[in-house]
Amino acid sequence: MPPAEKQTPRRAPAGAAVLQEDVTAAIRAAVFQELATTGYGRMSIEAVARRAGVGKTAVYRRWPSKLQMVIEVVSAVAIHDTPAPDTGSLRGDLRALLASTAQALRHPLASQIVPDLLAEAARNPEIGETLQSALSKAQETIGAAIVGQAVARGELPEDTDTRLALDVVIGPLYWRLAVVRTPLPRTYLDRLARTAAAALRAEAEADEET
Repeated sequence: MPPAEKQTPRRAPAGAAVLQEDVTAAIRAAVFQELATTGYGRMSIEAVARRAGVGKTAVYRRWPSKLQMVIEVVSAVAIHDTPAPDTGSLRGDLRALLASTAQALRHPLASQIVPDLLAEAARNPEIGETLQSALSKAQETIGAAIVGQAVARGELPEDTDTRLALDVVIGPLYWRLAVVRTPLPRTYLDRLARTAAAALRAEAEADEET
């Protein structure tokens, strides 16, 4: 009877088979830092890798190009980092959403990155289409949650337009913080939440009358 073959211990996969989460997180952070520092047009894979403390290969294992890297990183933030609150009232939900959005738009990185990406989107159709898709998905998810909760409480009718609702709520805040960049008065978010909630209810009543 032949002797049993000696089993060779399996080695852990290397290279492209392993994408360490801490490395990915470092690269994502570096992408935002580079976008804020140099803008999309001047940003390079080499600069991102250097800032993250990794080699270029580590970046290319995750994204095949600068465009895909930026789109994936920014889209992930747009989709996942904005919560859908549930405070027990439409006005409370809107106020909580406005607070979290204002905090995000006030962030130094966002205040520099957002205008640059919007300008780049006007020149690059692929960036524009992808950003629009990511933001639309985020808007639909949050809008559906807030409106759905308001409908369940009897505050809004079932046919409320979720996209219009988010446009009414977030549009003025984005204009103030990202476009004209003026400071918000102390009571601005409270007043905007109250006004938006009243506008949505008035719109629903107007639709019922027509």
